[in-house]
Amino acid sequence: MIASVAGVVAAVGADAAVVEVGGVGLSVHCAPGTLSSLRVGQPARLATTLIVREDSLTLFGFAEDDEKQLFELLMTATGVGPRLAQAALAVHTPDVLRAAIAHGDTGVLTRVPGIGKKGAERLVLELRDKIGPVSAVPAQGGRPTAWTEQVRQGLIGLGWSAAQAEQAVSAVAETIDGTVPPVPDLLRQAIRMLGKSR
Repeated sequence: MIASVAGVVAAVGADAAVVEVGGVGLSVHCAPGTLSSLRVGQPARLATTLIVREDSLTLFGFAEDDEKQLFELLMTATGVGPRLAQAALAVHTPDVLRAAIAHGDTGVLTRVPGIGKKGAERLVLELRDKIGPVSAVPAQGGRPTAWTEQVRQGLIGLGWSAAQAEQAVSAVAETIDGTVPPVPDLLRQAIRMLGKSR
């Protein structure tokens, strides 16, 4: 098991980063919030979980050990794989997710793309007794940082200028009508827009 990686960030993509450890570049899948904190050429440490499949070995990385622990717990629930667990952590902080599961707040859980009402009820049923201590954070809140800031930081981390990132975020904001899509989708949309303008 690879519990963590520490090294120099060699590249940052839309959903993964490459961290050079002892001359080997490890591709680590991360949520946008984690990716936005990484800078190419700078040292970084990520808590990691190695997912072993018949045809692949995939590393998932997290800025905090707490996120990693919750990621692994979420995957013990029926029907929850690594992508869905990571999506949950991209939308909500660990404290908000724990509170939602502990209090049976399915409305918060269904904000995660891929989790419907039945899936949320199953998460509560299977994980409520395993979730551990819950802080006083209200379960209604999502990540404290607005999606605009996450996308902006993500774009800057990928090498675009602050002005380009601001322009792309504004363009993406104009396309939103009603419910705000998940941050990873918004980041991909902004990257597509910037790609067209190059």
